[in-house]
Amino acid sequence: MPELQRLRPDHAPALLAFEQENRAFFAASVPDRGDDYFTHFAAHHAERLAEQATGACHFHVLVAEDGEVLGRFNLVDVADGSADLGFRLAEKATGRGLATATVRELFSLSTTAYALTTLRAAAAVTNTASRAVLTRTGFVPTGEEPILSGKRGVGYVRELATGPSGGV
Repeated sequence: MPELQRLRPDHAPALLAFEQENRAFFAASVPDRGDDYFTHFAAHHAERLAEQATGACHFHVLVAEDGEVLGRFNLVDVADGSADLGFRLAEKATGRGLATATVRELFSLSTTAYALTTLRAAAAVTNTASRAVLTRTGFVPTGEEPILSGKRGVGYVRELATGPSGGV
């Protein structure tokens, strides 16, 4: 069973392989990272870890039993109990409910480890897979229509229940 892990320095080789192997697949629905990301991957990875150390972001990878990275699940722009959720799953890992299950797992981490009460997300109108994951996990449209790399998007929000009777 894949495991959600907080991003660490030793994830770098598997994470780079994940990004390279899925670059074309991701570019069909989310903005491409660009050549610089791949050329200077080590520096970008170090920047993410430094950013995470400040508490402004919480980066996670979904790791298979063999150490292969199957997905990224990130909480960014953390402030005042809220954060923006972004995720991407390897093409070969889609269609098995992994994204939905991992987003739900992130709800628990968000409340217990990061003291978050609200998550925001956005997906391009054409990104039906991500929009389905968001809907299945209780995100609701906000009415906002962000432009994501030139594409019309849908904004979402998810309140996270906390406390003994709340749960997520």
